[in-house]
Amino acid sequence: MAKVKVKLDKGLFEKVKKFAELSGYSSPEEFIAHCLEKEISSLEEADSEEEMKKKLKGLGYIS
Repeated sequence: MAKVKVKLDKGLFEKVKKFAELSGYSSPEEFIAHCLEKEISSLEEADSEEEMKKKLKGLGYIS
């Protein structure tokens, strides 16, 4: 599986490291991948593009 790098704000990455460790993940990267997979899965369940936009707006990703 090919991998890519993603840049995160240092403060956010510190939180990721903390919660990854507390949650028992083997690494911050594993925690991040799990969170993204979970969020993408919930978006894929949207019945329509409009419902997906509504979910993203509710999460604060779009305005």
